[in-house]
Amino acid sequence: MVQYQGVPLDASFAAISDATRRGVLEQLARADASITDLAAKFDMTLTGMKKHVSVLEHAGLVTTEKVGRVRTCTLGPRRLEEETAWLERYRRQWDARFDELDRVIEGLKRKERVHGQQK
Repeated sequence: MVQYQGVPLDASFAAISDATRRGVLEQLARADASITDLAAKFDMTLTGMKKHVSVLEHAGLVTTEKVGRVRTCTLGPRRLEEETAWLERYRRQWDARFDELDRVIEGLKRKERVHGQQK
């Protein structure tokens, strides 16, 4: 039985549900960047990028540090291990269902071949 794991999962999935935020994570995987640099890269206002970074920060996927007037973003401590495990459980369930469906279809095909040869 799959148990609901709550807030950390919700925050992570909400954060990565947006294409811009996924892009920000990909960008930060290559190099740290200021919010200004990220806003320019994604052709977005500073306010808009701050909101995206805030969502990522809330999920633990990004950390920020302000030095002077510049707020620099880096990848956060979360590695999405819980999310990966949750997805993997569902992947295994769907694989099992599709394997069973394949067996049913193969059985129907065999019956069809046998009945076709008897006519």
